Amino acid sequence: MTAQPEEPTAPRDPGEDPAAIFDALPPTHRDQFRAEYDEALDAAHDLARFKQVQSLLRQWRLRAIAYGRPGYEDAVQDALQGREDSFVRYTPPGWEGRV
Repeated sequence: MTAQPEEPTAPRDPGEDPAAIFDALPPTHRDQFRAEYDEALDAAHDLARFKQVQSLLRQWRLRAIAYGRPGYEDAVQDALQGREDSFVRYTPPGWEGRV
């Protein structure tokens, strides 16, 4: 048996299931999600505002995926501290001088 390097795994996509999103979130973000979700559900009684629930679930789904990525918290701290050298600048081919 040979050892194989372990590849980093991407966070699991919880889809738009509120329970799966809640479970995928770090504990520090769960209260905020729950409060916003409950507020959106209350607003959904007005059919004109029903899409608010769908929008909220899409936003929190993406947040749960981002929060679960290895190095996410470090990248946030680097950005807040202005440590630009930590980020890789990517310029698509043909865009040199445009950005």
